[in-house]
Amino acid sequence: MNIPYLRNLCTQIRRDILRMVNNAKSGHPGGSLGCTEYFVALYQLMKYNAKKFTLKGSEEDLFFLSNGHISPVYYSTLARFGFFPIKELSSFRKINSRLQGHPSVYNNLPGIRISSGSLGQGMSVSIGAALSKKLNKEIDTIIYSLHGDGELNEGQIWEAVLYAGSKKIDNYIATIDYNGQQIDGTTDEVLPLGNLKKKFQSFEWKVLEESNGNNLTKVIEILKEAKKETRQGYPVVIILHTKMGYGVDFMIDNHIWHGKYPNDQELKEALNQLPKSLLEDYPLS
Repeated sequence: MNIPYLRNLCTQIRRDILRMVNNAKSGHPGGSLGCTEYFVALYQLMKYNAKKFTLKGSEEDLFFLSNGHISPVYYSTLARFGFFPIKELSSFRKINSRLQGHPSVYNNLPGIRISSGSLGQGMSVSIGAALSKKLNKEIDTIIYSLHGDGELNEGQIWEAVLYAGSKKIDNYIATIDYNGQQIDGTTDEVLPLGNLKKKFQSFEWKVLEESNGNNLTKVIEILKEAKKETRQGYPVVIILHTKMGYGVDFMIDNHIWHGKYPNDQELKEALNQLPKSLLEDYPLS
């Protein structure tokens, strides 16, 4: 595994995110920047076929993005890992683009298996996929999902948590992006989550926690550890502590950047903090 290359890829994806939302004058950069290491680590470790994408994904690991508003990091990752042409990133949030503000299966974009953005639904979908894999006797595949911490305000999440634990859905790894920020303020101000680890444990989940979710090697390590915990009779959750807006000093830990695009001057300032690597920016159409 080429860690220096993957770190450069993280920087490039952050550049993509900022340029996408600036060009569209719309989008959600904060959570996208904070989750970049998770996406790079995940797509480095998952089993999939980017060149022959199918919705069913037989004999492949599957990923479901529940907090679909962080689509910029998702789209950039998919493009950079070969699911569709990198130049298509320039069409983000444009009319008739396959890269809508929230991921959609309507336009048949490779890599996207559910339409998401209505928060709280991704875990239920993931559980259904995990059960299907069991019925199909796919013993070497894993279902992954990502959720925002603010998304845990949704009641459907806790119904799904209860079901997965009680039914021992053990081919499933959920990750919580715990950045402490949501659209209206901090999670503590809006609706405190309390002791999240104990909550999941009480629902019979195996809980792993990483305090530095923006350290690529640590994210890779905890995903590997989570994989080792599958097929043990319980679902697995990773509580991944990240920084909203990571990589750009004026965006870090600031909920204002949940859904605000950088203007041209802010973009210039942000990109200066994320120097180009051996990779190239996508061309603007």
